Amino acid sequence: MDDQHGNLRENGRETNGKQARIVSGLDRPLKTPPPGEQTRAVRRQVIAVILANIGVFSTGMTLAMPTATLPQLKDVTQPVHLNDSQASWFASVNALSAPLGGLLSGFLLDRIGRKRSLIVLNVLTILAWILLATPSSSDSEAFFWQLIVSRFMLGIGMGLASAPPGVYAAEISVPKTRGSLILGTSISVAGGITILYGIGYCIRDDFRLIALICCGYQLVALLCVLPLPESHCWLLAKKRVTEAKRSLNYFRGFSKSDEITHPLVLEEFQILQKSLQQRDAEVKESFWRSLKEPEVHKPLLILMSLFAFQQLTGIFVVIVFAVQISSEAGIEIDPFMCAVLIGLARLVTTCPMGYILELWGRRRAGIISTVGMSICMFLLAGHSQLDFLKAVPYLPVVSIVGFIVLSTLGLYTLPFFMISELFPQRVRGPASGLTVAVGMFISFVVLKTYPDLKKSFGVSSCFIFFGVMAVLALIFIYWALPETRRRTLLEIEEQFRSGRSRKSQNQADVEMKEVFVRRPEE
Repeated sequence: MDDQHGNLRENGRETNGKQARIVSGLDRPLKTPPPGEQTRAVRRQVIAVILANIGVFSTGMTLAMPTATLPQLKDVTQPVHLNDSQASWFASVNALSAPLGGLLSGFLLDRIGRKRSLIVLNVLTILAWILLATPSSSDSEAFFWQLIVSRFMLGIGMGLASAPPGVYAAEISVPKTRGSLILGTSISVAGGITILYGIGYCIRDDFRLIALICCGYQLVALLCVLPLPESHCWLLAKKRVTEAKRSLNYFRGFSKSDEITHPLVLEEFQILQKSLQQRDAEVKESFWRSLKEPEVHKPLLILMSLFAFQQLTGIFVVIVFAVQISSEAGIEIDPFMCAVLIGLARLVTTCPMGYILELWGRRRAGIISTVGMSICMFLLAGHSQLDFLKAVPYLPVVSIVGFIVLSTLGLYTLPFFMISELFPQRVRGPASGLTVAVGMFISFVVLKTYPDLKKSFGVSSCFIFFGVMAVLALIFIYWALPETRRRTLLEIEEQFRSGRSRKSQNQADVEMKEVFVRRPEE
């Protein structure tokens, strides 16, 4: 009998070898996730990033405000109203002042820290919304200038909001969660746009009430920032070692202790400390002198170019002039409803972007995005000129919403996403501020000139221009954008410093793929 059982067991090994291999690993102990990836740590990181990004909704609200209020502000039946030139300034002046906010954010990030930069952002935008809600109705000149000053201040808030939340998220997280957490800024902007489109759909004749609603929201955002712990990276850079240990312990799932006891957390702390000490030991250079270093000027040029393509492809034009573009494109539904659909499409697409960027990688997402954007813009331009496209039902609304969805999949999201990944710690503040400043200045130029270009060359020509820019963005992303998926911030910095080519990373990815697809018997 024993011999028979032995034969059966032997046959089982021979005929069901695959089954035996599966069962053989069941007696191994379960692998515990490292600190920072366990449930408590991830929950703390997520809550902190959500609280930090609540104030960033003001950026989306600022961008969408012209769509919701310009029909009323340009209404000639109102006691005071804006002419076409004044309306274009109202729509674009925030982009003119945003570079100042970007430069200010770079200064504040390094000088007062990530948390206090967020507090300054919320206080400034509260004052700006109050100004927008209380302009005089008796003097048209004073009315116009108060609106412009409030929009100018909101633009500074846009620049301030662009870097601190993403930098904060990148520094408190681990590589596995970093991608999803950095995306919080883009989700907040998309959420702000959608909320204001919805408010504009419901309130079409009272821009003051809309501004008051935004002001009340910003007060709540300010209260949310107050309990946030400061980033351990900034604390350590400022030699506040004990506070840095408390912060790191907290975001890795432990109590806020003055000492680090877990060996992996201690190793992470020592690596960061050693990196900062090496920088301090070197001759300290100004930011402008550090531009000669490859790990500084390479990501700076890449991100400035990415922000430029983001603006030149018309992404912000569609956001700011959503109602007007919907009407001019021949969409027959309520333009405000179309604007709401645009906002919802962007918000719904932005939410899973953390997963998509980790699944596809940054470069592939950018390539898919720019290909789709160019097709949508060319279809939109052809609808008003080609008879066979005119016969396609709902083509304009499908093209506009498709453009929004596809831009969110890459070119709209990537610049804000990667600004928190590419720059070294020692220049992250000023480099992020300068990059945002350049991007927002280009945004001002595009938004201010769009109404005049539309009058001179026609809407279709503008759409063709945006489509061509999307094709050029595709070429740039393919040749110049590095892949940062699943890399630590120090690894990304070393890649730029050492000149490690993208080819070597792609080869590593191929080898890893071969390991996973290899058959069991091999």
